[in-house]
Amino acid sequence: MRANTLIIGCGALAHELVAVLKASDWAHVDVDCLPAHWHNTPERIVPGVEAKILAARDRYARIVVAYGDCGTGGALDTMLARHDIERLPGDHCYSFFAGAQVFDALAEAEIGTFYLTDYLAANFERLIMRDLGIREHPELRDLYFGHYTRLLYLVQDDGSSDTGPDRVAGLPGDRMADAEAAARALGLPLVTRFTGLAPFSHALRGIAVVAA
Repeated sequence: MRANTLIIGCGALAHELVAVLKASDWAHVDVDCLPAHWHNTPERIVPGVEAKILAARDRYARIVVAYGDCGTGGALDTMLARHDIERLPGDHCYSFFAGAQVFDALAEAEIGTFYLTDYLAANFERLIMRDLGIREHPELRDLYFGHYTRLLYLVQDDGSSDTGPDRVAGLPGDRMADAEAAARALGLPLVTRFTGLAPFSHALRGIAVVAA
């Protein structure tokens, strides 16, 4: 089947996007991702996404966007409305992965939570500690993170077939070590919660990616 739908996504979601498309047998969907590290420079996201839209709109019957607001202050939604293009609902990928209701409950339970995903756990040292300048200027850690009270790792893939919400026992050692190192770097207690990819797949279906 020839692809007739394009997902323009954040690079931090690339692995999960491909996994969901493969598991769902959505051969009609292509994925084109922008650099994940643009979260540290959100002013690049809107023009980057728009450039992808303009380059692809004559080649696809449908384009959708797999981004949250991601620090654009509503500018992403304003641009997408101009092009009549949908995006995943929510402000960030944590909501996509946990599911909106679950994420809202987690946030309400402890508002001072900093979240990790599989991607962010694996790339924490580069994206947070180095790109935000904390390794070079340690005093920035408390400036950025002094009001946080815990680090919550939302696990998309724990290497097991058990999909229970508390399933983390099978988490690969290197990924758990990454999460523990992130918690130590920020001086925060670590909590883990298995989300799997079902909420993310549901979010994609909600913007009609499934329709061929």
